Amino acid sequence: MIRGWMLVAVIPLALLLAGCPKPPSDETPGDDPAPPASADGAKNASATADDAAEPEPLLEPFDPPTLEELDAQVTWEEQPVLDAFELMRESKEPPLVSVDEALAMKNDSDEANEKILSALGQYPSSESEADYEARFDRCINFDLKSTNPIMQSSTVEGHYQLLTGVSLFNIDDKLTPLGAAEFVKSWHVSSDRLFDKVVLRDDVTWSDGEPVTAHDVEFSFQTIMNPRVPVPAARSGTDQLKWVEAYDDRTIVFFHKDSLATNIWNALFPIIPKHIYEQSLAEDYTFQDSDYHVRYERQPVCAGPYRLKSRITNQEIVLERRDDWYMKDGQQIRRKPYFKEVRFRVIEDPNTALLALNNGDVDDYEMNPEQWVTQATGKDFYSLNTKISGVEWSYAYIGWNCSIPQFQDKRVRKAMSYAFNHQEMLNEICYGLYSPGTGTFHPTSWMAANPPPEPYQQDLDQAEELLDAAGWTDSDGDGLRDKTIDGRRIDFEFTLIFGEGSKIAERAATLMAENLDQIGIRCRAQPMEFTVMQQKARDHDFQAMMAGWGAGADPDMSENLWTTKAIKNGRNYCVYSNSEVDALFEQGKSEFDRDKRAEIYGKIHRILWEDQPYTWLYFRNGFFGMNKRMRGYAFSPRGPYGYSPGFESIWMGAE
Repeated sequence: MIRGWMLVAVIPLALLLAGCPKPPSDETPGDDPAPPASADGAKNASATADDAAEPEPLLEPFDPPTLEELDAQVTWEEQPVLDAFELMRESKEPPLVSVDEALAMKNDSDEANEKILSALGQYPSSESEADYEARFDRCINFDLKSTNPIMQSSTVEGHYQLLTGVSLFNIDDKLTPLGAAEFVKSWHVSSDRLFDKVVLRDDVTWSDGEPVTAHDVEFSFQTIMNPRVPVPAARSGTDQLKWVEAYDDRTIVFFHKDSLATNIWNALFPIIPKHIYEQSLAEDYTFQDSDYHVRYERQPVCAGPYRLKSRITNQEIVLERRDDWYMKDGQQIRRKPYFKEVRFRVIEDPNTALLALNNGDVDDYEMNPEQWVTQATGKDFYSLNTKISGVEWSYAYIGWNCSIPQFQDKRVRKAMSYAFNHQEMLNEICYGLYSPGTGTFHPTSWMAANPPPEPYQQDLDQAEELLDAAGWTDSDGDGLRDKTIDGRRIDFEFTLIFGEGSKIAERAATLMAENLDQIGIRCRAQPMEFTVMQQKARDHDFQAMMAGWGAGADPDMSENLWTTKAIKNGRNYCVYSNSEVDALFEQGKSEFDRDKRAEIYGKIHRILWEDQPYTWLYFRNGFFGMNKRMRGYAFSPRGPYGYSPGFESIWMGAE
């Protein structure tokens, strides 16, 4: 199932082009401080004693009807509440080869990859086939920024929340939503699509023994919508809800502002325990500064199948299985998680990570193209491991800050794309494994422009013509293009930042700098620590940046990247604005017919391609090395983990 990961990953998350952030502190947890005495009211979470400094509220006043009044006026339609694991089990095709044959194969072709996945992706035929005492040692390339669900904003935090968080809804491998049977008893939607009513199971508890209730969901919504709480990722989509009301401990109703095809995704916000945070919030809206919040950052109260056992910042995160997750009063109430422990090992250097896989120190590792083609090929790799690949809807890009003089004109941005040697990047840097970038939606997705745009090819003459037409010429003969703006001559030079630790990003940024030098533009390629780069992106404090996005479950989720309103309150880091794109996103969420929605998002795709706020570099497949004892994995557009059951279907064979 997808819990915390799903709640935030519906918003595209930064990919592994970024490096490893440094942790905020290495201090040892101390005694549990008492929560502050003051408290925010649940219905007035944005209130504060300092009215003069109060920011503008994000929620309109709303007086919800009683549940009896609502039931009397609404026609409810039952929605599926399902166990995604069982759905996946039922859909499994017979293996193409035996396990022994698959483990003896080298993954050197699409045919071999299909056979290996079909055999090793099967589920155990009996309980004794899986080692329930095993530990899964997973490799991640940077540490968590926060263990708090509403603070997460990266793929690593998503993987952590997948195992420790609570989610009322999941998505399957086709990115279709369903109620999460592990948490939810029933789910109904009103016929006018303005309300979602969810009844929680009565056997879900936080790791401190307190029950998970509808009041936690309501409190989490109000906290996310508190303008003092700095959670732009969690707020994206959540801000499209009118209200969330807990009618009793188990019944929660989501009130939507409009009848939209996208309403279900807006209910996928992360959930935090009210009894932990309701008194402390007003003393520390950052969730990071007070001793009390630091305590729960280091020893978080969780609701998922695992809890945090130990953590060494920038080295490892160890989770342990919660017995009270799947057992109650001596009875099993949920499937027992396959692993007793899960350890995330933070390994920044790709070579060190692959060596750890070869030595059996980690059980999985997502490889870069060079490693897949040139290093994971011999006995040192295949003695303990195999490798698998799958299509993912993930892309890398160079984003141009459209608010600065150099990149305000789309002719200039198109010139950047023409200047870049895409073929050299794909062939030499990506080893021919990635496909050319053709815009914001993957060409195999239903929402992409059909036919997809033609990929850019390097054309320096075309790039120079566009720059000349935009007024960027070498007026003083010094070899560097310039332009007079508001009476001041500006040289065409800029800094391209990228996350340190990624060889692909480093080589691609260097290649761009070399290409631009040929047409009179100075580009400085600068690696940067991931957390610093993230903050600069949020502040629009950069000139150009290289990064990547993963797949959201619905195309409307990319509204957070491209609309004008997302410049201030979203992830429109490049300050791109187009009124037609804004209007099309509004139109797309209001359309329920998927074919018509596809036409709308196809138009958005083509407009963005014409405007080139990004130079789209490539779509990246997932390339994973897996220990030979690992089983049960499969790919979705969000990789082997970012869907349901994802991680929860993976198991280790008994020796």
